[in-house]
Amino acid sequence: MDFIPHSKPTIDAKDIEAVSQVLKSGALVQGKNVLEFEAKVSRYLGVKEGVAVNSGTSALHLALLSLNIGPGDEVMLPSFVCLALLNAVLYTGAKARVVDVKENDFNISPLEVRHKLNKKVKAIIVPHIFGYPADLKELLGFGVPVIEDCAQSIGADYQGRRAGSYGVLSICSFYATKVMTTGEGGMVLSNQTKILDRVRDLRQYDHASNLKARYNYKMTDFQAALGLSQLQRLPEFIKRRRQIALLYDRAFAASDFMTPVKDAYRDPIYYRYVIKIKNKAKFFMEQLIKKGIGASAPVFKPLHQYLQGSRCPVADRLMDQCVSIPIYPGLTNGQIGQICNALKS
Repeated sequence: MDFIPHSKPTIDAKDIEAVSQVLKSGALVQGKNVLEFEAKVSRYLGVKEGVAVNSGTSALHLALLSLNIGPGDEVMLPSFVCLALLNAVLYTGAKARVVDVKENDFNISPLEVRHKLNKKVKAIIVPHIFGYPADLKELLGFGVPVIEDCAQSIGADYQGRRAGSYGVLSICSFYATKVMTTGEGGMVLSNQTKILDRVRDLRQYDHASNLKARYNYKMTDFQAALGLSQLQRLPEFIKRRRQIALLYDRAFAASDFMTPVKDAYRDPIYYRYVIKIKNKAKFFMEQLIKKGIGASAPVFKPLHQYLQGSRCPVADRLMDQCVSIPIYPGLTNGQIGQICNALKS
């Protein structure tokens, strides 16, 4: 049997044609397709406006700068996430205050935030990790601006509204293997026009009336064309992810694996399907790969392990116990059966 990769973009002929039309036009840089993409993504998430950029990291960097965060400030974020979040904080000159996550859903722990919050903290970055919305209720009550990170969760719902519509700002990533893709790309979204005006000002370095540090973070029109095509199919992508997750839930119901938690106030989209085993996740992944299944650690390395003096015992434990298995729209039912059989064995 062919090897089943852990992640794979979902591209069809319509996506290729959309990009091809822009390439044929010769109008490649930021233009009308970017404007349309910004409008449609913000409408989809239920926020006022969006500003498209060249990556999710750039989006988070500009989101932090738009809140005037810099040296002397602190930004709180969870440990069990991608290194890109820590890099974006470091770009601003601010200090990252990394906190632990919850065992049951891998998201930032409001209890840890409350214990470690201080007057220097100017923002809390809240990723909805693996497509599973974080518990925002308490986090929004701390009086500190919340930046929702929807890089893995576009289309997920929290208490009847889209994740990404609650914070002062939200950001998206459209990397190749994200829920929907523009190849590389990202977006900053908000209901506050003044904040997004700052983001627009910082997004490009040219045609400025004054001198300050600005960035070459623009999205191209052919990226946006791909994004518009993908956005049309996003409900279809999410439906298929949820179908696959349900098949996994049923297949592993009698196993010792801990599978994603379910509750009434969150509707995840399953960017990742992460199982917890008792120990030795690395050995478990190696065995799956030998059986032709692309398994992976959910994150490369918890952020606190890069920083001296930080302790996050839950994140450490999750690194030893968690395995991410393939879940993307292109998986066939036959491949899903192959994955289930490999895990059960």
